[in-house]
Amino acid sequence: MKKQLVYICLLVFITVTQNKLYANEPDSAYLFAYSSGKNNHHNGLHFAWSMDKKKWHSIGPESSFLRSDYGQWGTQKKMIDPFLFLSPTGTWHCVWSLNQEDGAFAHSESRDLIHWESQSYPLVFPSGNCLSPIINYQKNTGVYQVIWKTDRPSIGNYAVETKDFKLFSATTKVMQEQHAKEQVRLSDGTYPGTVHKVAWGTIEKLLKKQQLDAYKGKLNQERMADDGTRFASLTAIKGKLKLDEHMPDRAISDLLIGAFFEDINYAADGGLYAELIQNRGFEYTSKDRKEWNSLTAWSATDDGAVLVIDTILPIHQHNQHYVTMKVKDGAGIVNEGFGGIAIKKGEQYKFSVYSRAKSAQLGQLLIRLIDRDGNTIAETRTKKLSKKWQQYTLPMLANASVSDARLVITYSQDGTVDLDMVSLFPKNTFHHRENGLRADLATTIADMKPRFVRFPGGCVAHGDGLENIYHWKNTIGPVEQRKPQRNLWGYHQSFGLGYFEYFQFCEDLGAEPVPVVAAGVPCQNSAHHGHKLGGQQCGIPMEEMGHYVQDILDLIEYANGDVHTGWGKKRAEAGHPAPFNLKYIGIGNEDLITDIFKERFTMIYEAIKKKYPQIEVIGTAGPFYEGSDYVAGWDLATKLEVPLIDEHYYNPPGWFIHNQDFYDRYDRSKSKVYLGEYAAHLPDRASTIETALAEALHLCNVERNADVVTMTSYAPLLAKEGNTQWSPDLIYFNNTTVKPTVGYYIQQAFGQHAGQTYLFSDLQLSNQDEAVNKRIGKSIVRDAKTGDIIVKLVNLLPVEVDLELDLSAIGIRKQEVKATVIAGKPTDRTARPVAATLELDRCKLSPYSFTVFRIPAQK
Repeated sequence: MKKQLVYICLLVFITVTQNKLYANEPDSAYLFAYSSGKNNHHNGLHFAWSMDKKKWHSIGPESSFLRSDYGQWGTQKKMIDPFLFLSPTGTWHCVWSLNQEDGAFAHSESRDLIHWESQSYPLVFPSGNCLSPIINYQKNTGVYQVIWKTDRPSIGNYAVETKDFKLFSATTKVMQEQHAKEQVRLSDGTYPGTVHKVAWGTIEKLLKKQQLDAYKGKLNQERMADDGTRFASLTAIKGKLKLDEHMPDRAISDLLIGAFFEDINYAADGGLYAELIQNRGFEYTSKDRKEWNSLTAWSATDDGAVLVIDTILPIHQHNQHYVTMKVKDGAGIVNEGFGGIAIKKGEQYKFSVYSRAKSAQLGQLLIRLIDRDGNTIAETRTKKLSKKWQQYTLPMLANASVSDARLVITYSQDGTVDLDMVSLFPKNTFHHRENGLRADLATTIADMKPRFVRFPGGCVAHGDGLENIYHWKNTIGPVEQRKPQRNLWGYHQSFGLGYFEYFQFCEDLGAEPVPVVAAGVPCQNSAHHGHKLGGQQCGIPMEEMGHYVQDILDLIEYANGDVHTGWGKKRAEAGHPAPFNLKYIGIGNEDLITDIFKERFTMIYEAIKKKYPQIEVIGTAGPFYEGSDYVAGWDLATKLEVPLIDEHYYNPPGWFIHNQDFYDRYDRSKSKVYLGEYAAHLPDRASTIETALAEALHLCNVERNADVVTMTSYAPLLAKEGNTQWSPDLIYFNNTTVKPTVGYYIQQAFGQHAGQTYLFSDLQLSNQDEAVNKRIGKSIVRDAKTGDIIVKLVNLLPVEVDLELDLSAIGIRKQEVKATVIAGKPTDRTARPVAATLELDRCKLSPYSFTVFRIPAQK
């Protein structure tokens, strides 16, 4: 009887909520759709409602239900003059103007005004702009007409027709006048927009969505700075952590903790790549950075050398520029390095240069490293030059340590000499590789014990525009034959650190290589760069996609192919006859999941699957953990049965605290997750105890969901001080020092103490307040190789937590263990791991701390 009563109550509740909740609710109301345009922000689609079209109520004036994702970060992404239209089929269509320049409008559609489909930007008017687009519907034909005006009103309006907002007719000139938008006065101003009479249920859903978003936003903004008030009466807590014998153990991927390298923040040239000479090939241009040119970082010596950039008979077509140096009286050229050249006393360096003499009398090059006072700290000289290009390679031994040395090259004769590919490498590179990596930075990455490395980047991989897509073939072979290009992040890529070096680095780390290539489209945040559109720019033309797909297949052959033929032979010629054993490849990077993307991704995916079925392809779920691209990315991955899908999100610490069940609710039968980019972000973008503990909490929950999440990597990895486009980063550095963050030591702890089996456990605390319980994280795993039990514990509370750890279910009794603890105040940026001793029956967790320890396998 009791069950029947509950069932009846539930049925009544469902019936009521599907209809009216209250008897006095209206049947309908008016909905106003607009974009505020305040301060020229044009920050998305907003709604207000009214019963009488006189008194209007904003639905969260700061809430946008749809935002434009067209164009570059910051400068565009505007929703100008949105027009909302309800089709006869019940689908809402929204069109808007992108800017004052482009001949395209934007379109998205929705069934409920809350969940929107991926946006499209049809190029319909290449010779002009599309302003204030509107939609008309022709009932007799079922055709939609999109009409817009231009900034040349004398030539009238234009229109295209469509039935599905995918295929459009040719653009035609129309005499039809656009009907004016309604002007509605709200509490913060008067705005133009569209007014619709809708069912009250539509308004109610929008209100509830806004309220839910506001509630989530409040949770996500939870900060430890407020803990003094939040936990004012909280005292030390006791608890018991006991293994759950009723839950079966769960396997953990061997690849769970990895590293993601992107050439951002000067991570490659001037960073991980050990080359000490900046602009060594004289290939910098204003396309890299507007104030740069071929002589950036170079200057003539004070005694009068004349430097001229030339392109006649270069050493290679991909390296067209070189410097012609006209000298007398021992003059020459100076390179400043990347903000100075760091030199260590007693260390050996390898200098090399391509040179040819143009004078009748041949001389020698004198090469010196000098400090800021002009003192020589190392020197060498070439033999007499040839009149043909020749490479000269010489050792140099430093007699002093200098953080900001300069390289000086002078000529022993009066005359003219050409120089190119001027290079200086420390002999002591990581694993002593030629053309290698900076040893201290690479070692710091190696100490994380990453099981894989994703490269060469995220946005860098698909580039700023079609011509800037990263092509792996441009980055292999002799360095003087590699084809450099501008960096999406605003500097230069020499590609001295190229695909061969990436594969070799992975091998030296014992990590799986995970290259990521563009999915036939550039970054959705691209500028125009000569194209009619920014953003994805319609992707690589389909008639060229066959060649591009072959390039990707060639990459797999380069990594794994036979040494006697094709691209496998090129790998062997580079010094690595054995295959690199590539198993994974990423296609795309947080792209808009448009029809343009889907068509190209599918083409690439099916080609790989057909020729290399053993390769696991990693798809993409867009730039966020929710929204239209996230849903569309997952739908495409499910449809194609893509093995892995790459998720990205950067969220405040509060999000990690209040979303500990994020992966608990994932469908276990679908694609596995590669969490390719994530980090906890504070408003000032600092890496602190607060962000590090939030990330540790998340990794504990990821380990529990290892049947869904098989790979993770924090992003970004590296940042050079003074050259940072993005913060926070895991490892900061300058020319002499590596500066790991607090977050780095969390990643290191999870990498060094990875397990292969997750053991479920139950935590009971003396304080049962939900806010307290959410601040404790735990993960117990088993190391399959050693049999050790590894315990990770996170305390995000301002008080000590006294835990009793009960592992008797697996035969472990009370004992003393050696632990590593990272603790400090929430704002602490300098906390480091310290050793500690703990008793399992009195495992005391310091306030704001992360603790990890191993319990040796029981004999």
